[in-house]
Amino acid sequence: MAARDALQARLEQGIAELGLSLPVDAVPRLLDYQALLERWNAAYNLTAVRDPAEMVTRHLLDSLAILPYVQGQTLADLGTGPGLPGIPLAIAAPGREILLVDSNGKKVRFLREAIRALKLDGVRAVQSRVEDVEGQYDCVTARAFASMADMLGWGGHLLAPDGIWLAMKGKRPDDELPGIPSGFEVRSTHELAVPGLPAERHLLVLGRT
Repeated sequence: MAARDALQARLEQGIAELGLSLPVDAVPRLLDYQALLERWNAAYNLTAVRDPAEMVTRHLLDSLAILPYVQGQTLADLGTGPGLPGIPLAIAAPGREILLVDSNGKKVRFLREAIRALKLDGVRAVQSRVEDVEGQYDCVTARAFASMADMLGWGGHLLAPDGIWLAMKGKRPDDELPGIPSGFEVRSTHELAVPGLPAERHLLVLGRT
């Protein structure tokens, strides 16, 4: 248990530094998710991050950093990979209907096992190209999955009229802004400080014009 205790301390410190107040069972469930991802990753290569402590920083805390900006009752996480940021958000703020979208069959099999094992109510995973997904969502998240032009070109139809699109990026993507399709605008840009992560992280909040 010593290893898990160390991961728990790192996670709890990071959550405190982010100024978040999470449900009482969130930390153990986030660690259960990390352990499941670590186990599957050994066989299926779902993420390049191998070190458990790095998973806490680069996956869990990086995902939780956008929690204050998430809104609405429905969320679609596009190009979710092994469930990032969708699964940490589902654990940290339950009660929202969340759709996890990825075109990779291995990753979607993992997502379905994670949803089952972690008892994530209201969360479902679909194997699909983003442009083929139907419905509209109050909030759409995408974590460095494509350029802004491509993200909105493929998935813009999923954003509800008054919804918000949360685009997670590393460096500030100023060079991508001219490519944003008509009908969408950047509402705000936030520099995120992810505890333990020295790299730049930015969040762009977009909406319909």
